[in-house]
Amino acid sequence: MHEHHVNVGAGVSRRAVLKWSGAAGMLALTGALPACAPSSSGASATDLVLADGFIGRIVARGGEIVPGTNYRYPIFPDGAATFADAEVPGGWFYTVNHEIPGAGGVSSLRFAPDGTVVDAFSIARNTSLNCAGGATPWGTWLTCEEFDWGTVWECDPTRPSKAIRRPALGAFAHEAAAVAQDGRIYLTEDRRNGAFYRFTPTAPQDLSAGLLEVACGSDQVGSVTWVEVPDPAAQPIPCHDQVPNTIHYSGGEGVDTDGDLVWFTTKGDNSVWEYSLTTESIRLRYRASAGSILKGVDNLLADRPSGRVLIAEDGDDMQIVTIAPDDTLSPIAQLHNHPGSEMTGPTFSPDGKHLFFSSQRGPVGSAKLPFGVTYQVTGPWDQLLDR
Repeated sequence: MHEHHVNVGAGVSRRAVLKWSGAAGMLALTGALPACAPSSSGASATDLVLADGFIGRIVARGGEIVPGTNYRYPIFPDGAATFADAEVPGGWFYTVNHEIPGAGGVSSLRFAPDGTVVDAFSIARNTSLNCAGGATPWGTWLTCEEFDWGTVWECDPTRPSKAIRRPALGAFAHEAAAVAQDGRIYLTEDRRNGAFYRFTPTAPQDLSAGLLEVACGSDQVGSVTWVEVPDPAAQPIPCHDQVPNTIHYSGGEGVDTDGDLVWFTTKGDNSVWEYSLTTESIRLRYRASAGSILKGVDNLLADRPSGRVLIAEDGDDMQIVTIAPDDTLSPIAQLHNHPGSEMTGPTFSPDGKHLFFSSQRGPVGSAKLPFGVTYQVTGPWDQLLDR
Protein backbone atom coordinates (compact mmCIF):
# COMPACT_ATOMS: atom_id res chain seq x y z
CA MET A 1 0.00 0.00 0.00
CA HIS A 2 1.71 2.78 -1.39
CA GLU A 3 0.26 5.67 -3.21
CA HIS A 4 1.32 8.31 -5.69
CA HIS A 5 -1.02 11.17 -6.43
CA VAL A 6 -0.55 11.84 -10.14
CA ASN A 7 -3.43 10.99 -12.43
CA VAL A 8 -2.67 8.76 -15.38
CA GLY A 9 -2.66 10.98 -18.44
CA ALA A 10 -1.99 14.17 -16.46
CA GLY A 11 1.75 14.65 -16.24
CA VAL A 12 2.61 11.23 -17.69
CA SER A 13 1.21 9.86 -20.91
CA ARG A 14 -0.80 6.69 -21.08
CA ARG A 15 1.72 5.32 -23.56
CA ALA A 16 4.54 5.95 -21.11
CA VAL A 17 2.69 4.20 -18.32
CA LEU A 18 1.88 1.20 -20.51
CA LYS A 19 5.47 0.87 -21.69
CA TRP A 20 7.25 0.58 -18.37
CA SER A 21 9.96 -2.01 -18.43
CA GLY A 22 10.72 -3.27 -14.94
CA ALA A 23 11.21 -1.42 -11.68
CA ALA A 24 13.23 1.41 -13.16
CA GLY A 25 10.26 2.50 -15.22
CA MET A 26 7.57 1.79 -12.66
CA LEU A 27 6.56 4.29 -10.01
CA ALA A 28 6.78 3.42 -6.33
CA LEU A 29 3.91 4.30 -4.04
CA THR A 30 4.59 6.45 -1.02
CA GLY A 31 1.70 5.86 1.37
CA ALA A 32 -0.93 3.38 2.47
CA LEU A 33 -4.66 3.17 2.96
CA PRO A 34 -5.33 2.94 6.70
CA ALA A 35 -8.21 0.50 6.41
CA CYS A 36 -7.28 -3.19 6.48
CA ALA A 37 -3.58 -2.54 7.01
CA PRO A 38 -2.35 -4.72 9.91
CA SER A 39 0.30 -3.22 12.12
CA SER A 40 2.69 -6.19 12.29
CA SER A 41 6.01 -6.07 10.49
CA GLY A 42 7.11 -8.18 7.55
CA ALA A 43 5.69 -7.17 4.19
CA SER A 44 4.95 -3.46 4.12
CA ALA A 45 3.62 -0.70 1.91
CA THR A 46 7.06 0.07 0.54
CA ASP A 47 7.25 -3.38 -1.09
CA LEU A 48 4.58 -2.55 -3.65
CA VAL A 49 5.37 -0.73 -6.89
CA LEU A 50 2.56 0.70 -9.02
CA ALA A 51 1.84 3.36 -11.63
CA ASP A 52 0.94 6.94 -10.81
CA GLY A 53 -2.59 7.40 -9.55
CA PHE A 54 -2.88 3.99 -7.88
CA ILE A 55 -3.00 3.20 -4.19
CA GLY A 56 -2.65 -0.17 -2.50
CA ARG A 57 -3.11 -1.78 0.86
CA ILE A 58 -2.51 -5.07 2.59
CA VAL A 59 -5.80 -6.86 3.17
CA ALA A 60 -4.49 -9.91 5.04
CA ARG A 61 -1.33 -11.69 6.15
CA GLY A 62 -1.00 -15.44 6.50
CA GLY A 63 -1.33 -16.65 10.08
CA GLU A 64 -2.79 -13.35 11.34
CA ILE A 65 -6.32 -12.17 12.07
CA VAL A 66 -7.93 -10.40 9.13
CA PRO A 67 -8.50 -6.81 10.36
CA GLY A 68 -12.16 -6.10 11.03
CA THR A 69 -12.94 -9.80 11.65
CA ASN A 70 -12.06 -12.61 14.06
CA TYR A 71 -10.87 -14.89 11.24
CA ARG A 72 -7.27 -16.08 11.17
CA TYR A 73 -6.09 -15.98 7.57
CA PRO A 74 -4.44 -19.26 6.52
CA ILE A 75 -0.98 -19.23 4.98
CA PHE A 76 0.06 -19.48 1.30
CA PRO A 77 -2.75 -17.60 -0.52
CA ASP A 78 -3.08 -18.56 -4.19
CA GLY A 79 -5.85 -18.48 -6.85
CA ALA A 80 -8.76 -16.11 -6.23
CA ALA A 81 -11.97 -14.60 -7.59
CA THR A 82 -14.68 -12.11 -6.60
CA PHE A 83 -18.48 -12.36 -6.55
CA ALA A 84 -21.13 -9.66 -6.26
CA ASP A 85 -22.93 -9.57 -2.92
CA ALA A 86 -26.62 -10.12 -3.73
CA GLU A 87 -27.68 -8.85 -0.30
CA VAL A 88 -25.64 -5.63 -0.29
CA PRO A 89 -25.60 -3.67 -3.58
CA GLY A 90 -22.04 -2.68 -4.38
CA GLY A 91 -20.52 -5.18 -1.98
CA TRP A 92 -18.66 -8.34 -2.91
CA PHE A 93 -17.07 -11.55 -1.70
CA TYR A 94 -13.41 -12.35 -2.36
CA THR A 95 -12.50 -16.04 -2.36
CA VAL A 96 -8.89 -17.17 -2.13
CA ASN A 97 -7.24 -20.60 -2.07
CA HIS A 98 -4.50 -21.67 0.33
CA GLU A 99 -1.92 -24.02 -1.14
CA ILE A 100 -1.08 -25.90 2.06
CA PRO A 101 -0.04 -29.57 1.90
CA GLY A 102 -2.58 -31.74 3.72
CA ALA A 103 -4.39 -28.77 5.20
CA GLY A 104 -5.45 -26.51 2.38
CA GLY A 105 -8.76 -24.76 1.99
CA VAL A 106 -10.46 -21.60 0.80
CA SER A 107 -11.18 -18.32 2.56
CA SER A 108 -13.98 -15.90 1.70
CA LEU A 109 -13.70 -12.24 2.69
CA ARG A 110 -16.81 -10.07 2.54
CA PHE A 111 -16.32 -6.47 1.42
CA ALA A 112 -18.64 -3.51 1.98
CA PRO A 113 -19.28 -1.17 -0.98
CA ASP A 114 -16.59 1.20 0.32
CA GLY A 115 -13.98 -1.55 0.07
CA THR A 116 -13.61 -2.41 3.76
CA VAL A 117 -13.65 -6.01 5.01
CA VAL A 118 -16.69 -6.75 7.19
CA ASP A 119 -16.45 -10.53 7.56
CA ALA A 120 -14.22 -13.51 6.74
CA PHE A 121 -14.67 -17.27 7.01
CA SER A 122 -13.71 -20.64 5.55
CA ILE A 123 -15.64 -22.19 2.65
CA ALA A 124 -13.55 -25.36 2.17
CA ARG A 125 -11.88 -27.66 4.66
CA ASN A 126 -10.18 -31.07 4.57
CA THR A 127 -8.62 -30.39 1.19
CA SER A 128 -4.97 -30.18 0.19
CA LEU A 129 -2.75 -27.94 -1.93
CA ASN A 130 -5.59 -25.71 -3.15
CA CYS A 131 -3.82 -23.96 -5.98
CA ALA A 132 -5.90 -22.05 -8.51
CA GLY A 133 -9.46 -22.65 -9.75
CA GLY A 134 -12.17 -20.57 -11.33
CA ALA A 135 -15.46 -18.77 -10.78
CA THR A 136 -18.65 -20.15 -12.34
CA PRO A 137 -21.42 -18.08 -13.97
CA TRP A 138 -23.85 -19.50 -11.40
CA GLY A 139 -21.92 -17.95 -8.52
CA THR A 140 -19.72 -20.71 -7.10
CA TRP A 141 -15.97 -21.04 -6.79
CA LEU A 142 -14.14 -24.10 -8.12
CA THR A 143 -11.01 -24.81 -6.10
CA CYS A 144 -8.40 -27.17 -7.52
CA GLU A 145 -6.08 -29.53 -5.65
CA GLU A 146 -2.62 -29.62 -7.16
CA PHE A 147 -1.36 -33.12 -6.48
CA ASP A 148 -1.58 -36.42 -8.35
CA TRP A 149 -5.15 -37.69 -7.96
CA GLY A 150 -6.27 -34.32 -6.63
CA THR A 151 -9.83 -33.22 -7.38
CA VAL A 152 -11.97 -30.14 -7.91
CA TRP A 153 -14.26 -28.88 -5.13
CA GLU A 154 -17.21 -26.50 -5.56
CA CYS A 155 -17.64 -23.78 -2.93
CA ASP A 156 -20.32 -21.29 -1.89
CA PRO A 157 -18.57 -17.91 -1.44
CA THR A 158 -21.38 -16.37 0.60
CA ARG A 159 -21.40 -18.29 3.88
CA PRO A 160 -19.23 -20.47 6.11
CA SER A 161 -19.56 -23.92 4.59
CA LYS A 162 -17.92 -27.09 3.40
CA ALA A 163 -17.02 -27.50 -0.24
CA ILE A 164 -18.56 -30.25 -2.40
CA ARG A 165 -16.12 -32.63 -4.07
CA ARG A 166 -16.63 -32.99 -7.84
CA PRO A 167 -14.83 -36.22 -8.82
CA ALA A 168 -16.40 -36.29 -12.30
CA LEU A 169 -13.94 -33.53 -13.27
CA GLY A 170 -11.10 -36.02 -12.95
CA ALA A 171 -8.33 -36.99 -10.56
CA PHE A 172 -5.04 -35.34 -11.47
CA ALA A 173 -2.80 -32.44 -10.44
CA HIS A 174 -5.43 -29.77 -11.05
CA GLU A 175 -4.25 -26.21 -11.41
CA ALA A 176 -7.14 -24.08 -12.69
CA ALA A 177 -10.62 -24.26 -14.21
CA ALA A 178 -12.73 -21.90 -16.31
CA VAL A 179 -16.31 -22.08 -17.60
CA ALA A 180 -16.51 -21.07 -21.26
CA GLN A 181 -19.48 -19.78 -23.26
CA ASP A 182 -20.15 -23.32 -24.52
CA GLY A 183 -21.03 -24.32 -20.92
CA ARG A 184 -17.99 -26.57 -20.62
CA ILE A 185 -15.26 -26.32 -18.01
CA TYR A 186 -11.68 -26.15 -19.30
CA LEU A 187 -8.98 -27.48 -16.97
CA THR A 188 -5.18 -27.36 -16.72
CA GLU A 189 -2.80 -29.88 -15.17
CA ASP A 190 0.40 -28.80 -13.45
CA ARG A 191 2.74 -31.60 -14.42
CA ARG A 192 5.65 -31.59 -16.88
CA ASN A 193 3.66 -34.02 -19.07
CA GLY A 194 0.26 -32.62 -18.17
CA ALA A 195 -2.70 -32.22 -20.49
CA PHE A 196 -5.49 -29.79 -21.35
CA TYR A 197 -9.00 -31.03 -20.49
CA ARG A 198 -12.64 -30.07 -20.85
CA PHE A 199 -15.68 -31.24 -18.90
CA THR A 200 -19.23 -31.23 -20.25
CA PRO A 201 -21.87 -31.47 -17.49
CA THR A 202 -24.72 -33.90 -18.09
CA ALA A 203 -27.08 -31.17 -16.89
CA PRO A 204 -26.18 -27.47 -17.16
CA GLN A 205 -24.53 -26.06 -14.02
CA ASP A 206 -24.60 -29.48 -12.33
CA LEU A 207 -21.05 -30.79 -11.87
CA SER A 208 -22.01 -34.08 -10.26
CA ALA A 209 -21.85 -35.95 -13.57
CA GLY A 210 -20.62 -35.40 -17.09
CA LEU A 211 -18.03 -36.15 -19.74
CA LEU A 212 -14.30 -35.53 -19.18
CA GLU A 213 -12.25 -35.22 -22.36
CA VAL A 214 -8.60 -34.54 -23.15
CA ALA A 215 -7.18 -32.51 -26.03
CA CYS A 216 -5.48 -34.71 -28.64
CA GLY A 217 -3.56 -33.91 -31.77
CA SER A 218 -0.26 -34.14 -33.61
CA ASP A 219 1.27 -30.99 -32.12
CA GLN A 220 0.81 -28.42 -29.35
CA VAL A 221 -0.55 -25.99 -31.92
CA GLY A 222 -3.18 -26.62 -34.58
CA SER A 223 -6.40 -28.59 -34.68
CA VAL A 224 -7.59 -30.37 -31.55
CA THR A 225 -9.65 -33.53 -31.26
CA TRP A 226 -11.41 -34.09 -27.95
CA VAL A 227 -11.36 -37.70 -26.73
CA GLU A 228 -13.10 -39.11 -23.66
CA VAL A 229 -10.87 -39.96 -20.70
CA PRO A 230 -11.80 -43.62 -20.07
CA ASP A 231 -11.19 -43.51 -16.30
CA PRO A 232 -11.42 -40.02 -14.76
CA ALA A 233 -10.54 -41.55 -11.37
CA ALA A 234 -7.10 -42.37 -12.83
CA GLN A 235 -6.76 -45.77 -11.23
CA PRO A 236 -4.06 -46.80 -11.88
CA ILE A 237 -3.18 -44.93 -15.10
CA PRO A 238 -2.97 -41.12 -14.91
CA CYS A 239 -5.54 -39.25 -16.98
CA HIS A 240 -2.85 -37.74 -19.22
CA ASP A 241 -1.59 -41.21 -20.20
CA GLN A 242 -4.90 -42.92 -20.96
CA VAL A 243 -5.56 -41.64 -24.48
CA PRO A 244 -3.20 -41.99 -27.49
CA ASN A 245 -2.17 -38.70 -29.12
CA THR A 246 -2.86 -36.68 -25.98
CA ILE A 247 -1.18 -33.30 -26.36
CA HIS A 248 1.22 -32.82 -23.45
CA TYR A 249 1.87 -29.37 -22.02
CA SER A 250 4.67 -28.64 -19.57
CA GLY A 251 3.28 -27.37 -16.28
CA GLY A 252 -0.25 -26.15 -17.00
CA GLU A 253 -1.14 -23.12 -14.90
CA GLY A 254 -3.87 -20.47 -15.17
CA VAL A 255 -6.87 -20.64 -17.48
CA ASP A 256 -9.64 -18.17 -18.32
CA THR A 257 -12.09 -17.42 -21.12
CA ASP A 258 -13.65 -14.55 -23.05
CA GLY A 259 -16.15 -15.09 -25.84
CA ASP A 260 -15.08 -18.06 -27.93
CA LEU A 261 -11.46 -17.97 -26.69
CA VAL A 262 -9.83 -19.89 -23.85
CA TRP A 263 -6.34 -18.90 -22.69
CA PHE A 264 -4.03 -21.02 -20.55
CA THR A 265 -0.41 -20.80 -19.44
CA THR A 266 2.39 -23.34 -19.14
CA LYS A 267 5.20 -22.51 -16.77
CA GLY A 268 7.55 -25.20 -18.04
CA ASP A 269 8.13 -23.32 -21.29
CA ASN A 270 6.96 -19.82 -20.31
CA SER A 271 4.06 -19.85 -22.75
CA VAL A 272 0.56 -18.50 -23.12
CA TRP A 273 -1.79 -20.52 -25.35
CA GLU A 274 -5.08 -19.59 -27.00
CA TYR A 275 -7.79 -22.13 -27.80
CA SER A 276 -10.67 -21.20 -30.12
CA LEU A 277 -14.05 -22.79 -29.47
CA THR A 278 -15.06 -21.93 -33.03
CA THR A 279 -12.14 -23.51 -34.88
CA GLU A 280 -11.24 -26.08 -32.18
CA SER A 281 -7.59 -25.20 -32.57
CA ILE A 282 -4.77 -23.94 -30.36
CA ARG A 283 -2.22 -21.27 -31.17
CA LEU A 284 0.78 -19.96 -29.27
CA ARG A 285 -0.07 -16.48 -28.03
CA TYR A 286 3.23 -15.71 -26.23
CA ARG A 287 6.50 -17.40 -25.30
CA ALA A 288 9.18 -15.73 -23.21
CA SER A 289 12.54 -15.08 -24.82
CA ALA A 290 15.75 -13.51 -23.59
CA GLY A 291 14.94 -10.07 -22.24
CA SER A 292 11.17 -10.64 -22.09
CA ILE A 293 9.28 -8.57 -19.52
CA LEU A 294 7.10 -11.58 -18.67
CA LYS A 295 8.66 -14.77 -17.31
CA GLY A 296 7.51 -17.47 -14.91
CA VAL A 297 3.95 -17.35 -16.29
CA ASP A 298 1.41 -18.60 -13.78
CA ASN A 299 -2.10 -17.48 -12.74
CA LEU A 300 -4.10 -15.89 -15.55
CA LEU A 301 -7.06 -13.49 -15.65
CA ALA A 302 -9.02 -12.34 -18.70
CA ASP A 303 -10.07 -8.71 -18.23
CA ARG A 304 -13.08 -8.88 -20.53
CA PRO A 305 -13.85 -5.13 -20.75
CA SER A 306 -10.37 -4.40 -22.14
CA GLY A 307 -9.61 -7.62 -23.98
CA ARG A 308 -6.37 -7.87 -22.02
CA VAL A 309 -5.01 -10.97 -20.32
CA LEU A 310 -3.31 -10.49 -16.94
CA ILE A 311 -0.49 -12.90 -16.07
CA ALA A 312 1.04 -13.30 -12.62
CA GLU A 313 4.71 -14.25 -12.41
CA ASP A 314 6.03 -17.14 -10.36
CA GLY A 315 9.38 -15.70 -9.36
CA ASP A 316 11.33 -13.67 -11.94
CA ASP A 317 10.90 -10.03 -10.86
CA MET A 318 7.46 -10.55 -9.25
CA GLN A 319 5.23 -8.65 -11.65
CA ILE A 320 1.69 -8.81 -12.95
CA VAL A 321 1.89 -8.23 -16.69
CA THR A 322 -0.88 -7.64 -19.22
CA ILE A 323 -1.00 -8.89 -22.79
CA ALA A 324 -2.98 -6.46 -24.94
CA PRO A 325 -5.05 -7.52 -27.97
CA ASP A 326 -2.08 -6.44 -30.13
CA ASP A 327 0.23 -8.64 -27.95
CA THR A 328 1.92 -5.64 -26.30
CA LEU A 329 3.25 -6.53 -22.84
CA SER A 330 2.80 -4.06 -19.95
CA PRO A 331 3.59 -4.59 -16.24
CA ILE A 332 0.92 -3.15 -13.95
CA ALA A 333 2.17 -4.13 -10.47
CA GLN A 334 5.37 -5.37 -8.89
CA LEU A 335 6.61 -6.50 -5.48
CA HIS A 336 10.11 -6.06 -4.06
CA ASN A 337 11.72 -7.83 -1.09
CA HIS A 338 9.70 -11.04 -1.38
CA PRO A 339 12.44 -13.62 -2.06
CA GLY A 340 11.27 -17.11 -2.95
CA SER A 341 7.68 -16.02 -3.47
CA GLU A 342 5.33 -15.74 -6.45
CA MET A 343 2.50 -13.46 -7.52
CA THR A 344 -0.84 -15.26 -7.31
CA GLY A 345 -4.56 -14.84 -7.87
CA PRO A 346 -5.00 -11.58 -9.80
CA THR A 347 -8.70 -10.72 -9.84
CA PHE A 348 -10.79 -7.56 -10.03
CA SER A 349 -13.74 -6.63 -7.83
CA PRO A 350 -17.06 -6.96 -9.74
CA ASP A 351 -17.03 -3.22 -10.56
CA GLY A 352 -13.48 -3.40 -11.91
CA LYS A 353 -12.18 -0.74 -9.52
CA HIS A 354 -10.03 -2.89 -7.23
CA LEU A 355 -7.36 -5.42 -8.21
CA PHE A 356 -6.53 -8.17 -5.72
CA PHE A 357 -3.48 -10.41 -5.74
CA SER A 358 -1.18 -12.17 -3.29
CA SER A 359 2.46 -12.84 -2.66
CA GLN A 360 2.09 -16.52 -1.83
CA ARG A 361 5.12 -16.68 0.45
CA GLY A 362 5.47 -13.02 1.28
CA PRO A 363 7.17 -12.19 4.61
CA VAL A 364 5.02 -11.93 7.74
CA GLY A 365 5.96 -10.66 11.20
CA SER A 366 9.30 -9.65 12.66
CA ALA A 367 10.71 -13.07 11.76
CA LYS A 368 9.61 -12.52 8.14
CA LEU A 369 8.05 -15.95 7.98
CA PRO A 370 7.06 -16.87 4.38
CA PHE A 371 3.33 -17.15 5.15
CA GLY A 372 1.90 -14.96 2.38
CA VAL A 373 0.33 -11.52 1.96
CA THR A 374 -2.78 -10.39 0.07
CA TYR A 375 -3.02 -6.93 -1.52
CA GLN A 376 -5.75 -4.67 -2.88
CA VAL A 377 -4.92 -1.98 -5.46
CA THR A 378 -7.32 0.81 -6.40
CA GLY A 379 -6.98 3.40 -9.14
CA PRO A 380 -7.91 4.45 -12.68
CA TRP A 381 -7.97 0.94 -14.12
CA ASP A 382 -10.30 1.93 -16.96
CA GLN A 383 -7.73 4.40 -18.25
CA LEU A 384 -4.69 2.21 -17.75
CA LEU A 385 -6.22 -0.86 -19.38
CA ASP A 386 -8.04 0.95 -22.20
CA ARG A 387 -11.45 -0.33 -21.11
